[in-house]
Amino acid sequence: MADPARHLVLVGMMGAGKTTVGRACAQSLERPFVDTDDLVSANAGGVSVAELFELEGEAGFRAREKEAVADACASPVPVVIACGGGAIVDADNRRRLRTSGFVVWLQAPTDELHRRVGPDSGRPLLAAGGRGSLERIAALRADAYAASADATVDTSGRTIPDVVTDVLQRLPSSIGAPG
Repeated sequence: MADPARHLVLVGMMGAGKTTVGRACAQSLERPFVDTDDLVSANAGGVSVAELFELEGEAGFRAREKEAVADACASPVPVVIACGGGAIVDADNRRRLRTSGFVVWLQAPTDELHRRVGPDSGRPLLAAGGRGSLERIAALRADAYAASADATVDTSGRTIPDVVTDVLQRLPSSIGAPG
């Protein structure tokens, strides 16, 4: 059986830093980087996440996201995976991510997330309610993030290199930095 912690998986709310931190972790670990939102878009012929929400609704997007999570987790080479913020809500995704990787929940307070994402982010789930929607979504997802995480890292008010160092220090030796 493959090492159950071969991938590094980053989960968390939009604006938590999953993509930025993930790219930097991938560089440090000398691994490929996979962003599930980018994979969804690529598999949809370049259609953006926002457009997919508009064309197919959230259910259509989530079905595509589930496929992207499965594809990323099935990578035969160890990768760093940044999951879309809502990917972790699906029980199959949670199981798959936990089975194939070490899951780190990147956290920040709602005010910080809102500041990072901004009011005109083009994020479909924030379109109607801004900061209030962000708070509601964070509350709805908190248990799923907590249930999935092998480690939690606060990104609030920290530099990217500091967060990356924190994430990498938490990794089990089986997926640590190259020797």
